[in-house]
Amino acid sequence: MDKVIEMKEITKVFPGTTANDNVDFTLLKSETHVLLGENGAGKTTLMNVLYGLYQPEKGQIFVRGKEVKITNPNDAIKLGIGMVHQHFMLVHNFTVAENIVLGMEPKKGVKLDINKAIKDVEELAKKYGFNIDPNAVIEDIGVGQQQKVEILKALYRGAEILILDEPTAVLTPQEIEELGIIIENLKAEGKSVILITHKLKEVMSMSDRVTIIRRGKVTGIVNTKDTSIDELAELMVGRKVNLIVEKKESKLRGEVLKIENLHANDNRDLPAINGINLSINGGEILGIAGVDGNGQTEFLEVLTGLRKPQNGKISLNGKDIFGKTPREIVDSGVGHIPEDRHKRGLILKYSLFENSILGMQHKAPFSKNTVIDYKKVREFAQKIIKEFDVRTPNDEVHASALSGGNQQKLIVAREISKNPDLLIAAQPTRGVDVGAIEFIHKRLVAERDAGKAVLLVSFELDEVLALSDRIAVMYDGKIVGILDRKDADEQKLGILMAGGSLDEKEVSKVE
Repeated sequence: MDKVIEMKEITKVFPGTTANDNVDFTLLKSETHVLLGENGAGKTTLMNVLYGLYQPEKGQIFVRGKEVKITNPNDAIKLGIGMVHQHFMLVHNFTVAENIVLGMEPKKGVKLDINKAIKDVEELAKKYGFNIDPNAVIEDIGVGQQQKVEILKALYRGAEILILDEPTAVLTPQEIEELGIIIENLKAEGKSVILITHKLKEVMSMSDRVTIIRRGKVTGIVNTKDTSIDELAELMVGRKVNLIVEKKESKLRGEVLKIENLHANDNRDLPAINGINLSINGGEILGIAGVDGNGQTEFLEVLTGLRKPQNGKISLNGKDIFGKTPREIVDSGVGHIPEDRHKRGLILKYSLFENSILGMQHKAPFSKNTVIDYKKVREFAQKIIKEFDVRTPNDEVHASALSGGNQQKLIVAREISKNPDLLIAAQPTRGVDVGAIEFIHKRLVAERDAGKAVLLVSFELDEVLALSDRIAVMYDGKIVGILDRKDADEQKLGILMAGGSLDEKEVSKVE
């Protein structure tokens, strides 16, 4: 088969770390090739070199057999290389069509020919089987649709080689299936796809070959049909990984959180939470399953003080926290691993030691009379960075310099270190590699075994099933059923997630 990309001995160095150390990578025509590795292994860095965002210290790049110098993304685009980044780069108040043609707009005189733009986008979407409205405004569509816009944007610019960085990190199971179909359609057109991902099931279902990178070096190149999830996990982290969550029988320790008839509106002031009744005990993990957009985000925002509820009751250890501020809720004993780590979990321009005490900066031992004791802060930061294996040169680097998984581990470390009575974990392993997933899962189970109440909200059904003692399903802003874990499976949860119903004997509680 033809080599469309060949990267030889690529080396990229940042202060304090060698991100790529003599890396070789080859992409063939009409194949899907996965770059697999731990967070911070150097996968995205390698692709940023290919896309012209970084310049390597040494190495060669060949496109279709010809050596090239890619000094910026425009060079890459001219060579037929497109990249969809993990965090989308769209103008939120522009339409789908306006975003796709941005920078290459069809003109009528000196003005944008919006009718032609819409027609071009419709034809392109139809060609690749994308169901998307070119007139929709980006801020009004879900992340799955936004990802399609990014892919269409690359294809509009003539991409024959498409790099997808963590493409399933923010997608529902249904959207992941759609993405798999899209990738097959692209390959059928003769295009080649590079996937950066941590999700081993998707590696097995979507790829033809896999290159594994660990700490900047290639540790293996395998044909997908000749490998297994266990082998890939071991190549990825350098040791055997236990992919099964081990936990003892739960020992309940009394009610921690009680929610009664909770109602709240969304950003458009329309009902988003429609009468939720729920309780969580110490010593258990209660999982919330559901398709994205059924009120989970608004529900968590109410529980953490980020959204004002309309009415209802919320009590923590018998104390009323309904409508309290985020600080009051944190101080009452709630830890929060947010679903959007950049928006809610970190201040990216702050150092790791500053981020390590967010939510605790006003309390002893970190502060006295509004003066922060930076010695105590640094000691604390270094302790949790070591305990939670946050990969960083030091605690002074900005949070923005960490890989997504290491950012997530820092947030998990901080929230667990608050010793909360209730730990709210929203998408706790989104965009995180298999080694870090194993670690985070163990820490959540340890919190549960220590008698804490854990509320887990995840779009990963495997994760909900693996961790939960009970599973509540949200649909249209309501809890439509609660199942004991021993009675739950993907089929039953899928029926409830789609708005269907089960036999009353199969559901321990229906609202």
